[in-house]
Amino acid sequence: MQSLPDLLRLKRRPTVSVLRLQGAIGMGARSLTDAGLAPAIEAAFKAKPVAVALQINSPGGSPVQSSLIAGRIRRLAEEKRVPVLAFVEDVAASGGYWLATAADEIWCDPGSMLGSIGVISAGFGFQDLIARLGVERRVHTAGRSKSLLDPFRPEKPEDVERLDRWLSQLHDVFIAQVRGRRGSKLKDDPDLFTGEVWIGERAVSQGLADGIGHIGPVLRSRFGEKVRVRRYGQRRSLLSRFGLSLAEEAAGLVEERAAFARFGL
Repeated sequence: MQSLPDLLRLKRRPTVSVLRLQGAIGMGARSLTDAGLAPAIEAAFKAKPVAVALQINSPGGSPVQSSLIAGRIRRLAEEKRVPVLAFVEDVAASGGYWLATAADEIWCDPGSMLGSIGVISAGFGFQDLIARLGVERRVHTAGRSKSLLDPFRPEKPEDVERLDRWLSQLHDVFIAQVRGRRGSKLKDDPDLFTGEVWIGERAVSQGLADGIGHIGPVLRSRFGEKVRVRRYGQRRSLLSRFGLSLAEEAAGLVEERAAFARFGL
């Protein structure tokens, strides 16, 4: 049985809440979402830690979900006055890097991929295929913009122009987030916001990360050898755990793997 002094010393050991952010963002049943992560984020800060560490491995996804998750982390960090440290694993790209900017410091591995500060929209055009199959496309709308970028019709220049305008506006929001969080740490490089990806030391030299370091050594160096960690993460839904949404899970997995594959992962 431990003595009271031993129990008091154990209680005083610094604790870091480790929040795992693994996977694509807002891209299906398996992905990271603000609603799905909210309980874990709230619990991580409620535990009265000396810091919250984000373990990030994400190729990106929804800009809005990225903004909501990062915003929730920042609000709690400021409310609780708790520093946030991000540790990038394989990749923190696009929305994954947006999540990293929620931290006060960003650490990465020499092989980590960071950046991809841009916005993408991808799809398919099937108009020639259905024409060869003899399929007639019938669409009726109220409102001339309701069939915008219909994949079964040829692209209209005005629709593409409108999409480009939306993407440009979202890109500006992303850039503002990065500049607002990284500030003077960022290198004055015209390629920084082109969607380019930077690896390890290059990411550090560009100001996208603060240093090379892994979570265990950095936390022990910062908070002492006896630092404890408590792990938090997004829970899978009850339906998913019981296999009642197998098709949705499979589709989400394919989409997530495709997102990681863009970075050779």
